[in-house]
Amino acid sequence: MYRLLFLVSLLVSPAVWASEEEAEIGAPPVASLPNVVVIVADDLGWKDLGYQGSEIRTPRMDALANAGLTLDRFYAQPMCSPTRASLLTGNSTARLGITRALSKLVPTGLPLDQTILPQYLKEMGYQTALVGKWHLGFRQRDYLPTSRGFDSFYGHLTGGIGYWDHVHGGGYDWNRNDEVLREEGYATHLMANEAVRVIEGRNPNEPLFLYAAFSAPHLPNEAPEETIASYADIENPHRRVHAAMVTELDTGIGQIVDALEEQGMLDNTLIWFMSDNGGLNTTAAPPSVLNVFSTLDSWFGDAELPVTMLEFVRVNFLQGGSDNQPLRSGKGTLYEGGVRVPSFLYWRGELQPRQVGGMVTVQDVLPSILSMLQSTPPNSEFDGIDRWPLLKDGRSGEVRDYLAVALDGEALFQYPWKLIQFSSGDVELYNVEADPSEENNLSEMPEHAAKRDEMIAALDAKPRGEPVGVPLWQVFWDPDFFGGEEDRVPWMEVVQ
Repeated sequence: MYRLLFLVSLLVSPAVWASEEEAEIGAPPVASLPNVVVIVADDLGWKDLGYQGSEIRTPRMDALANAGLTLDRFYAQPMCSPTRASLLTGNSTARLGITRALSKLVPTGLPLDQTILPQYLKEMGYQTALVGKWHLGFRQRDYLPTSRGFDSFYGHLTGGIGYWDHVHGGGYDWNRNDEVLREEGYATHLMANEAVRVIEGRNPNEPLFLYAAFSAPHLPNEAPEETIASYADIENPHRRVHAAMVTELDTGIGQIVDALEEQGMLDNTLIWFMSDNGGLNTTAAPPSVLNVFSTLDSWFGDAELPVTMLEFVRVNFLQGGSDNQPLRSGKGTLYEGGVRVPSFLYWRGELQPRQVGGMVTVQDVLPSILSMLQSTPPNSEFDGIDRWPLLKDGRSGEVRDYLAVALDGEALFQYPWKLIQFSSGDVELYNVEADPSEENNLSEMPEHAAKRDEMIAALDAKPRGEPVGVPLWQVFWDPDFFGGEEDRVPWMEVVQ
């Protein structure tokens, strides 16, 4: 539809004709380009949305999914920073060296030799905005989002924050551009309001790229009391608050859609929604560890554990309220519940409603968007691939190997085959199409030995970059608590 509108505009407005340079490289004129809105939820479970069969009320997301493309096999990474790094670069998180959530102590971040999505789009004439969570490095100015192609940034630099106090790991983390912003309010509400402001305040003569990276429903479990009360029928208190957080997220996304409609932008806007990893719940914890922390929980109740790191681990193991059924396990693991996540695309008039069964990964997002825009960037070799033909017309095309990395090992997808190689040396092999719940480990079956060995060799051959991070013992002594008292300067003030 937007191509047709552009052809009409050529007839009535010669001013929007392509320049000779644009004609040479095949880039469409700015006036013809669609708006792009990428929305990322944080720790959303496979079965946390209404259209996936959840008891949680998500009418706005359900409406978008039912009128758009639902991706039945969309794969992210098991944790947040790795997924965001792959999303913005189109490259493997292992190649980037970002294989776990970046601690607030990490001195660097997403490698500076990587060109990221907003930079590509700015070169094409887009105005770019990040609202929400960055989590890809901040201690040096070159790693800030405003140094990586975003015209504006509103939100937090680190991982999970308190929804009301905006604190992460002892430091206040709420900012506008490169300045600390002392502002009261519930984080999801503030982010949604800012996204609407960006849409309403944009330059109408330029296409908009909005990256709305919500922090919900990541821990801590916090939501407005009236929304929590509306889920009184949910017995588990963690699930009850989690449900309220997801509903608040849904309302915020509805506000974005309404603003696009009111501004006359919705027909010319691609919306791509995804979760950054699987949902957090107790199934992700090893039974022995879960037993230990359940015992500690019974001893201490609501009181904090005397050792800070133990308290941090207890909260993460016991307070997650997501539902990943029928997928196995959850956030932080290599099983389907950790990496296969809800995702849908909506573009009124351009994408017809259907379910996409082919495998699409987070590292395919950037090359697919650039393909949709008919742009071939320099150095266009990505680990991800262009899946726009599949999304637009249902053409299957190439499917590449996909590598997922967790703290305890790696997984290689040669769809529908999935090999998990744990740090212990143990290996598991699944056909995830025939066995989505991963109940049947085929690695020791003679008829699958050749496939297992072939995938082990392919996994071992994958390129791996210099790790970005700090030793885990440093994180142990100063963990990344979500919310709580301030005991140091705001994180934006440590930027050098």
